[in-house]
Amino acid sequence: MDRRKSIKAIALGSLSAGMLLDACKETDKKDTVKTADTAAGPKVDRMKEEEAHYKKITAEKFFTDHEMATITILADIIIPKDEVSGSASEAGVPDFIEFIVKDMPYHQTPMRGGLRWLDMQCFRQFDKSFKDCSEEERISMVDQIAYPQKAAPGMQQGVAFFNLMRDLTASGFYTSPIGVKDIGYMGNTPNQWNGVPDDVLKQYGMAYTEKELKECISFMK
Repeated sequence: MDRRKSIKAIALGSLSAGMLLDACKETDKKDTVKTADTAAGPKVDRMKEEEAHYKKITAEKFFTDHEMATITILADIIIPKDEVSGSASEAGVPDFIEFIVKDMPYHQTPMRGGLRWLDMQCFRQFDKSFKDCSEEERISMVDQIAYPQKAAPGMQQGVAFFNLMRDLTASGFYTSPIGVKDIGYMGNTPNQWNGVPDDVLKQYGMAYTEKELKECISFMK
């Protein structure tokens, strides 16, 4: 299965509109979002209460270094680098997730609990944390929780955590400059109309006059 294509389909078709709208407010105009501060996006006018809230949550650190390392590895498994664009971590997804769990605190317990659950499962199966596992062991662990219909009954907590991690990763990536380029979104950009196609003109027995053609050529230059 091509994980990246699957995630793109999720991002385009089934992500929460509310999450995407919140995420859009957090994107930066630079090519890469590198910190929680840049994850907050371009400078905008805010009410004093909003500015105070923003400064408060960006000044705090929620995840430990170990947790952030695990989030980074997971994010890049979900959306790896390919020939089209960079990976989730290169798009600033870990910092986006750090920002989101502080801005939307109800994600904190599921994320921290899920990360702890993941490490405990890896200790049971591989005698080490997820971060310290080999790439093959990490994929083996992810495969056990990435497909809800195939997951064993005892893996339901992991399934719920991975679903959340996948949604946050996709939201962060596809609302970043890298992700926007990845899906080919151009936005409101100027274009140039080259006139009615010749076959359509012939169909209706019409044609441009010499004057019109000269004016068009002049405009195009």
